[in-house]
Amino acid sequence: MKEIDIDAMDLQILTQLQRDASLSNQDLAQAVHTSAPTCLRRIKRLREAGLIERQIAILNPEKLARTLGHGLSAIVEITLDRQSAEDLAAFEARVQDDTAVQQCYRVSPGPDFVLVVHTAHMPAYQALAQRLFNGDANVRNVKTFFSIKRSKFGAELPLQPA
Repeated sequence: MKEIDIDAMDLQILTQLQRDASLSNQDLAQAVHTSAPTCLRRIKRLREAGLIERQIAILNPEKLARTLGHGLSAIVEITLDRQSAEDLAAFEARVQDDTAVQQCYRVSPGPDFVLVVHTAHMPAYQALAQRLFNGDANVRNVKTFFSIKRSKFGAELPLQPA
């Protein structure tokens, strides 16, 4: 991925896409006051530079609960015994491939990692804990906070020109 300079038009495009990535190119171009071909070229350039990682659909867990059940969302703090670069990378690699782990942050100070996980129910969370935490001799402490209600969820980054 090559590094690129971005301008105010790119920031407008990125802002619009963060709010609604399903906009047609025509609608997006109109929203940022440019032509459709120019908009398409800019989006392609932003993707190639890695500024747009991927486009996803954000599902509503409350509405899905009618079909799938409410599930269990948790925020998990992990503290390791050893924090060498290799040990930190090994833990990150292990949680990377687990679909129940939605987000993983290396943090400081305090615990070494904070995870956001979602499982179908408590037995599935217990299996995740056994798989990722209890079976790892380097995991010293696990502190889990179970979500009672999702009050806000977003992924939009604030974009302001430098």
